[in-house]
Amino acid sequence: MTAAPPRPLRLVLVANLLVEVLIVVTGGLVRLTGSGLGCPTWPQCVPGSYTPVPHQAEGWHRYVEFGNRTLTSVVGVAALLAVYAVWRWAARRRDLLVPALVVLAGVVLQAVLGGITVLTGLHPLTVAAHFLVSMVLVATSAYLVFRSAGPPGPRTLLVPRLVERLGWVTCGVAIVVLMLGTAVTGSGPHSGDAQEPARFGFDPRSVSWLHADSVMLFCGLVVAVLVATRLTAPTAVPFRAWLAVGAVTVAQGLVGYTQYFTGLPWPVVLLHMLLASLLVVALTRAMLALRGDTAA
Repeated sequence: MTAAPPRPLRLVLVANLLVEVLIVVTGGLVRLTGSGLGCPTWPQCVPGSYTPVPHQAEGWHRYVEFGNRTLTSVVGVAALLAVYAVWRWAARRRDLLVPALVVLAGVVLQAVLGGITVLTGLHPLTVAAHFLVSMVLVATSAYLVFRSAGPPGPRTLLVPRLVERLGWVTCGVAIVVLMLGTAVTGSGPHSGDAQEPARFGFDPRSVSWLHADSVMLFCGLVVAVLVATRLTAPTAVPFRAWLAVGAVTVAQGLVGYTQYFTGLPWPVVLLHMLLASLLVVALTRAMLALRGDTAA
């Protein structure tokens, strides 16, 4: 048995993960409501003011965009607190300190990338990069939460190495799924600006089918890892962790097909983005569970 992490450390790391997921949702809300240029300048909202001003031409969109920018400050504070908490209660654990510093650096990168996104008129490449970096930060924040529950130092692999490699292949396909998802969004109606849409030149139907094909491959791999952990793991922890991945994947698939066949209503697309974040969290937990780093 290993001692549980100090409660303050646990609370700070969980809070950091929650705000990283939340800013993905609010960022999606900005794009899906066409509020990406609600604050048309950066770092100011409008020339001469860091906050929205009365009678601004962007209307209510300014409040949506400004709210997302404000949340960036909250995310930054959470990242700073995570670094402090790890240094204060787990200073000798480089496996926690380095990821905490990565999250903090990533928040700074996101702020800069967000500014570039505005200054380039919401170019789909910068918007996609903005989302994908968020997924990296969500994964790293989830790693901090679940790894802190495990022992420091080297861990014993609970399954054959081939099963772990299969897990990593599944994660690699998940990355492809996320990248293709940004291509789908960047080719569809939700480009981020209600007045001047910026999109990729891909055929929306073709790129959606390609995205769906990658999801099918991902589902097959998840099932394979599920069976492998059930047959080889000495405890039920890895199997239950991968079962959670499977559950989120099924939910994500149902939402994905619903949004496709209902004309991409933005609330459903927003739910799809939330589930994408939860899938990253579940995958991170599942990979750590292969080495006994999570609770049942």
